[in-house]
Amino acid sequence: MSTLAFRMRARRRGGTTRPAWRQPLAVAGGVIAIAWLVVAIFAPFIAPHDPLAQTFTPAQSPSGAHLFGTDELGRDVLSRVIYGARVSVPIALLLVSLAALIGGLVGGLAGYFRGIVDGISMRTVDLVFAFPPIILAMVVAAVLGRGLRNAALAIVVVAWPSYARVVRGLVLSVGDTEYVESARLLGASARRTLFRDVLPNVAGPVFVLATLDLANAILLLSGLSFLGLGAQPPQAEWGSMVANGAQYFQWWWMGTFPGLAIFTAVLAFNFLGDSLRDFFDPQTSWGGDER
Repeated sequence: MSTLAFRMRARRRGGTTRPAWRQPLAVAGGVIAIAWLVVAIFAPFIAPHDPLAQTFTPAQSPSGAHLFGTDELGRDVLSRVIYGARVSVPIALLLVSLAALIGGLVGGLAGYFRGIVDGISMRTVDLVFAFPPIILAMVVAAVLGRGLRNAALAIVVVAWPSYARVVRGLVLSVGDTEYVESARLLGASARRTLFRDVLPNVAGPVFVLATLDLANAILLLSGLSFLGLGAQPPQAEWGSMVANGAQYFQWWWMGTFPGLAIFTAVLAFNFLGDSLRDFFDPQTSWGGDER
């Protein structure tokens, strides 16, 4: 029995890091995500031309002078794709952070206090979940008016209920543990117990959900801009560039390269989210050495 226990402990120790950091998909996702973050930060130094300058021959196909070609107004497509990263990636990070903060607080309060607080919060969450995310985001953006800020607010409205439901379920399970009950018996306040003992123990699953949600945020933001409810011309944004390329389908490069930018960014965050989910899943970690 001691030999079996030793092997089980060794397997557990060996499997906790391997799924997250040694999977090729995790490495590929991390490299691509970091690359897009670097592009977004240093876009003015990386872009070869001004993304708004209409100084080149319109509708040039990709060449040595313009690797991604030019659009119908003579703007360099590569420069616009690079500057588009400054819109899609940072705004997606901000939106997911706000959604996680709002949803985490609502779910934490609902799971900890229960009763009427839980009932009101979860019925609000169910109301939001009753609508498809893209439809609800379109409605909110249309009511608030066109623009990138209103599109961002619409995505936050759509995204926060997922965090509320996940955090509520985790708080309900953690709230019944012995150390939380001990803190209550020792006279700790509800706020102190919630923020010091309960919420830190649900950070892992929320972080995984946030990583996966970055891909959804980029897709929703690009979709709203594609429909004309997000970024407005002449601002460089991937979704609006794809929509512009769809109007000039004969010039394939105008929509193809912004679409590839969306594809790679979404794929990278999905890879990272799946790998982090394996890392925080004990059952997956156990099988790390056997794979």
